[in-house]
Amino acid sequence: MTRTILLAGTMLAGLASVAQADTLRLLTWGGYAPEDVVAKFEEETGHTVEVTKSNNEEMIAKLRATGGGGFDLAQPSQDRIMGPQMEFGIYKPIDVSKLNKELFIPSMLDATMGNTTVNGDVYGVPHVWGTSGLVMNTAEAGETVKDYTDLCAPEVAGKVSYRLKRPTLIGFAFAMGEDPFAAYGDEAKYAEIMGKVEAKLIECKENVKTYWGGGDELMNLLRSGEVTASMAWDTGGWKLNDDNADLTFVAPTSGALGWIDTFVLPAKGQADDVAYEWINFVMQPEVAAMITAAAGNFTASAGADEFAEDSLKAKYQASFPQEAIDNIKWYPPVPAGLETIEGEVLDRVQAAN
Repeated sequence: MTRTILLAGTMLAGLASVAQADTLRLLTWGGYAPEDVVAKFEEETGHTVEVTKSNNEEMIAKLRATGGGGFDLAQPSQDRIMGPQMEFGIYKPIDVSKLNKELFIPSMLDATMGNTTVNGDVYGVPHVWGTSGLVMNTAEAGETVKDYTDLCAPEVAGKVSYRLKRPTLIGFAFAMGEDPFAAYGDEAKYAEIMGKVEAKLIECKENVKTYWGGGDELMNLLRSGEVTASMAWDTGGWKLNDDNADLTFVAPTSGALGWIDTFVLPAKGQADDVAYEWINFVMQPEVAAMITAAAGNFTASAGADEFAEDSLKAKYQASFPQEAIDNIKWYPPVPAGLETIEGEVLDRVQAAN
């Protein structure tokens, strides 16, 4: 009798474990797992998806608190993977052989895998991405402004805007022929590059109408015509394009600056197989287009732009021919000490006459 009860208990525990493994506990951003996509996945696979919406800071905090438990798949930005993994061990390696690599844009997959490799293991693959580059009135500035440093050209004097923030330093560095990301491991070299950028930004101050602080402020400056060329995000440029065909996002010749939100496996996740199924499912072009419609940004799914809404597809394809996609400079993790260098440079540019 006792043995029968124990056996029954063991069987029930096993069934509970299977049921739990059939549920994907997804820690993600708003719009990345829209209801129609979840319903489609559940119908086609029989699995259940529990979605918890979060952001980078909360994701890392939740996974740190549990040692990588509580979730089966998470979506931090790629620059939040290497550092937390080395310090806290909150992720497990990804078995790339379980992914349909043909679904991914190759340059994005390679870049993300490279930026999330720790001790020879890959910890992240790309999902949703976006860039900052140039947003401008192409009728007025399109012949002059092709790269970040062209914002300093006399033809657009007094009609330029950008933020006094890190992306401006990085963008100007690339446009000046430097590779700031390659200098991340050499603080002296990085300081030297930032010194050159500082001199250029001080020289460029006469061109700047204002240093914008928020997206709405910049939108109004461009709509009013007070500013004809700026640094800003791709989605902002495409939104402006809805109202004025001359306003749009342009990828700079030295490369747009890109961010990627990834897929990672939490260290104590219990449904790895379902996680791989989800990744391969949402990277299908037709499904990826549904996520773009909800999130507003494109994904690393190859060919998904063809299934996007016609207007958005046209804007994306005009801004990002294949060579522009392959030329995106993806943000790697920032080593300690570099933000101090950048902050001092920005302070001196702000104070310069």
